Amino acid sequence: MDSALRSRLSAAGVAPECAATIELVRDVLARVGDKWTVLVITALADGPLRFKTLHERTAGISQRMLSQTLRSLTRDGLVTRTAYAEVPPRVEYALTPLGRSLGDTVAHVVSWVQEHQAEIVRNREAFDGDDPTAR
Repeated sequence: MDSALRSRLSAAGVAPECAATIELVRDVLARVGDKWTVLVITALADGPLRFKTLHERTAGISQRMLSQTLRSLTRDGLVTRTAYAEVPPRVEYALTPLGRSLGDTVAHVVSWVQEHQAEIVRNREAFDGDDPTAR
């Protein structure tokens, strides 16, 4: 946890074990809220993929960013990396049960966006337009 946050929480009387939970919640929300994480989790929902295929299915992501995202997801236990001893070498990435449960949650968020898409677009247009009541 960064020392400034730790100091603020301590000054506010937050117990150390609660501060640790707050830190983990912040880290997980940052991971789950990352657009690349959502796209990778969605791409892996149908089953294991090799890096190249995953890169092709994740529009706009660089190879470096995909590598970093996969490494973070593997560290958090959301994705597994399986290297096969073949020539040429083959590596596949797959969701773990924990990653699949996140995938289910992401699917609910996507459904919510689809259900409310028109309303969100109208609100954005009103806000961005000359309608002062929208602000």
